[in-house]
Amino acid sequence: MSTVGVIVEYNPLHNGHLYHLQQSRKITGASNVVAVMSGHFLQRGEPALVDKWTRAEMALHGGCDLVLELPVAYSAQPAQWFAYGAVSILNATGVVDSLCFGSESGDIEALDQMASLLVDEPPAFHDLLTKELQQGLPYPSAFSVAGKAYLQSIGLAHLAFSLDQPNHTLGLHYLISLRKIKSRIVPTSLRREKSEYNQADITDSQIASATALRKALLGESGSLALLAPYVPESTLYLLQRDFAAGKAPIQWESFARPLFHELFRSDRATLGAIAEVNEGLEHRIGNVLPELSELTVECLLEALKTKRYTYTKLQRMLLRILLGHEQKLLTADRLTTGIDYIRVLGFNERGQRLLHEMRSKATVPVLTSAARGSSPYLQLDVQATAMYALGFKHTKPSDAFRDYTEPPIRIR
Repeated sequence: MSTVGVIVEYNPLHNGHLYHLQQSRKITGASNVVAVMSGHFLQRGEPALVDKWTRAEMALHGGCDLVLELPVAYSAQPAQWFAYGAVSILNATGVVDSLCFGSESGDIEALDQMASLLVDEPPAFHDLLTKELQQGLPYPSAFSVAGKAYLQSIGLAHLAFSLDQPNHTLGLHYLISLRKIKSRIVPTSLRREKSEYNQADITDSQIASATALRKALLGESGSLALLAPYVPESTLYLLQRDFAAGKAPIQWESFARPLFHELFRSDRATLGAIAEVNEGLEHRIGNVLPELSELTVECLLEALKTKRYTYTKLQRMLLRILLGHEQKLLTADRLTTGIDYIRVLGFNERGQRLLHEMRSKATVPVLTSAARGSSPYLQLDVQATAMYALGFKHTKPSDAFRDYTEPPIRIR
């Protein structure tokens, strides 16, 4: 039986995700679906609306058979490292045959051709990328500009059509990562329908982006009832359960106090040692703090924002400060070594059979509890769970140490 991998956040899982899962099986002919899912903190540097176990449960009800955690070391990263970490996990399972991801065009051939050209960073492309970075562009924009210029210089400008579109860029990095680790996983792409990535408005009667759903939910007149047409019943039930228990919704302001505690107690040299605090941002932080009109994360982001520093870059930086992630833990050399364990968040009966197969085929240890592992990156996830629990209305000690006690979610 073949197995397709998907790389997800499910914040929350909605009808568009169901379509992706159904089509992933259909396109690849796979019998099983393995999802690599971000933990408590996501690629844009934001906390997840609900915790990773609830989102794993959503995934299993939605059609995934096995849910694996993407460590926070990789989950809150630009596209190249987010992709590298997720693809490395799928490859390390030893049981995944294919990868299906969404993109704006679904044109896997063009994306794969670009990946073959850019995987080794040809000197001309490297020089163009370095130039754009030195001029202050954030990495995604610099990569796009440099990629277009390089492809044009070698007579392949028609391939650069997609570099301004986020799912194309992320998909391109999936393909580059597969090539870098010499994976045998076969990639394919599904065209996104009806709702674009991060589209903030709802324009369809059944399909809306997770961004639009969170906006509707968290707005002044927001309620869970607004989500009903756009999410499966299981998602709505799980959201209602966690909202009623005071464990959701979690958002950046849930961590304003611990974040400002870290900012107030840290001098500029200490901040400068934290991952993502580069290019003198420690000084900018120190300069804007006394000028804030109120101690909110939103106000801080507004004060820090410049043309050079995007909200996403700043959110990732604040997240690393909140979690105390030092630069030495997240160097390119360390991230390149890849995953040294696989963390299981949930499974159904098919997923359980896959786990049994992984015991002999996986290239790294397969963990069902943090108590069974010792990786530094696993410890970062344990600490992230403890911090995430501080966002609950009534945090219990058991919430903070749940990584040690919570077995994988099991759906029969």
